[in-house]
Parts: sequence; structure tokens; C-alpha cells
Amino acid sequence: TGYSREYFDRFVQSQDSSVVNKFQQKYWKTKQTFIRVTGKKEDEHVVASDANLDAKLEVFHSIQKTCMELLKVIEQYQRRICLLSQEENDLGRFLRSQGSQDKSRAGKIMQASGKALCFSSQQRMALRMPLCRLYQEVETFRYRAISDTWLTVSRMEQSRTEYRGALLWMKDVSQELDPDTQKQMEKFRKVQAQVRSTKASFDKLKNDVCQKVDLLGASRCNLLSHVLTTYQTTLLHFWEKTSRNMAAIHESFRPSELPTLKVKEASARRAERSERRQQPYGFSSRTHRK
Repeated sequence: TGYSREYFDRFVQSQDSSVVNKFQQKYWKTKQTFIRVTGKKEDEHVVASDANLDAKLEVFHSIQKTCMELLKVIEQYQRRICLLSQEENDLGRFLRSQGSQDKSRAGKIMQASGKALCFSSQQRMALRMPLCRLYQEVETFRYRAISDTWLTVSRMEQSRTEYRGALLWMKDVSQELDPDTQKQMEKFRKVQAQVRSTKASFDKLKNDVCQKVDLLGASRCNLLSHVLTTYQTTLLHFWEKTSRNMAAIHESFRPSELPTLKVKEASARRAERSERRQQPYGFSSRTHRK
């Protein structure tokens, strides 16, 4: 009775090697795991105390999921770039071969368009380099940063299960507690010391998880902003080169305006002659109105 609580806690923890105590810890830990797996309602105050942690875990799982989806999208994008480039090159070669057999203006346009398509297919393949870099960076990020955070989350979840199991154990003991019985008081203090021990371990791991998730989110933003800048620049150069090439072909084969004006004047004369034939006495509608 003259011992301090800290000394008593150390004494109780030194007795944790007993078979009965280990069995009880395993029992309440298993019961807490069962409650969590089956989705049974837990103490609302205990759940509310971990609201910030649960929000961080949602962010972590979102990062984990979106990184996997991004890797799949990059793979599909690379395959489709290769297929599009191949089809574009085949079309360009076909137009060039057919245009070489036609000596008219249409043949020249086909040859020029074919060359432009072949040039575009070659330039499009340059997009694969920044995409490969993006894939490698995201994959490395997933294998190192996300995996390390996941290990910490796993240890935290085990510690949380032990802590909440100890709370269930203490709640069960307190319901039958008789302050006048020395044996029951020693049992309650023993369980209370177990709760404090598991809570200290859980609080440390919870803090580690929150810090790592924050760092993980910031690292992902820096990674994507850096790598996607290279891809954006490459894509911009691709469109500038191909659009400049297409515009040059359009300008070189633009029809002159003189034949268009002559056609418009001829159409106007035919319309006027037709109108005169329809009017009586050979007068136009304008003269008749006057």
C-alpha cells in the first residue's frame, strides 16, 4: 500500500509473462478484432477520439489506390500512342505511294499530306520518353514511400486493436469491481496498467502515421508536378511542330481567289439572263418596278 503507482505499474508489467495474463490479452484482442470485422457498433467516444487518424487513413488509401490506377493508365496510354503512331505512319506511306502515281494537283496534295502524317507519327513517339519517366517515378514512389507508410499503418492497426481490447477488458472488470475486495482492486489496477501501456504504444504509432501520411501527400504532389512538367513541354512541342507542318501544306495548296471571283461573276450573269427571259417584253424585274 505504500508503493507509488509508477512502481506498481512496473511490477504489474513484470508479471505479464504469466500464462493467464497472456491468455486474457489474446482473448480481448481477438474479441476486438471480431467486433471490427463484423462491423458491430463500438463505443462512440473511443471512435470519435480517432477521427483525425481515420481521416488520415482515408487519404493514405486514396493515394495508394490512385497510384495503382495511374500506373495502369500510363501503360494503356503508351500502348495506344504506339498503335496510333503506327496507323498514322501507314496512312502517310499509303498517301505518298498513291500520290506518286497521280501527276495532277490531287496527287501532289496526297504526297504532301502523306509526308506530314509520317512526320507526325515520328514526333508522336517522343511522348513515350516522359511517360516512361513518369511510370518509373510513380512505381518507385509506390514501392518505397507507400510501402513504408503501409507497414507503419499495419503496426498502428495492431496496436489500436490491442488498446481497444484492453479497454474492453477494463470495462468488463470494472462492472464487477468491489472496492472493498483487495484481490479485485489488484486485478483492476493490473488491467489499468495494461491499458496505459497499450495506449502509449498506440499514441506513438498514431502520431507516426499522421506525419507519414502528410509527408506522403506532399511528396506525391512534388513528384507529379515535376515529372508532368516535362511531359507537358514535350506535348506542347509536338503540337507546335505538327501544326506548323500542316499549316505550311495548307498555305501551299490554297486555291487562288481569282478563279473564285470569275465563277461568282459568271453565276451572276446567268442569273440575270434567266431573270430577263422570265419577264414580259424583255424587261428585267428592276425596270418593270420602275
